Amino acid sequence: MSPTSELTQRTLTARGFRGFVPFRELPGSNVPTGHGIYVVIRTDASPPSFLPTSPAGHLKGRDPSATADRLGDAWVDGATVVYIGKAAGRDGLSQRLADYRRHGTGLLAGHWGGRYVWQLTDSDALLVGWLPMTEDDPTEAEQDLIDEFKELHGGALPFANLRNNTRKAPDAETGIDH
Repeated sequence: MSPTSELTQRTLTARGFRGFVPFRELPGSNVPTGHGIYVVIRTDASPPSFLPTSPAGHLKGRDPSATADRLGDAWVDGATVVYIGKAAGRDGLSQRLADYRRHGTGLLAGHWGGRYVWQLTDSDALLVGWLPMTEDDPTEAEQDLIDEFKELHGGALPFANLRNNTRKAPDAETGIDH
């Protein structure tokens, strides 16, 4: 997929992404149960502000909070997409996004990746969109979208994507598998 335009709700919808609902509305949004990829977007173009600590749940005893400097360094000016993820294995889109939402509310959930979004002061306004896939493993589609983002933004990863490869490797910052 070669980048032809910014990754926005409009361009992603044209590619088949659906949903684009706030996290709090996920339970009633008929998220598909199969595999796929998903994005978290921020429609507000103003500079972000960050909470001093993350409201997200701790995982394996680790605090999900990052410093304001680390968050600021990860921010990508002009980007709408703040996280790109996948639902593979036994977790379909519905379960994976439910875990992500629960993690953001402070509950224990197996979704450590993308945790920076919960320190945005406007995280309640973020929108989640998903693209169901028929492939058994959506890893390649996730990596293609991350690569497209990087090409559009000078090599930077989306704000809450803390690593580039999509293999199950420990997070460089924490040593925790995603």
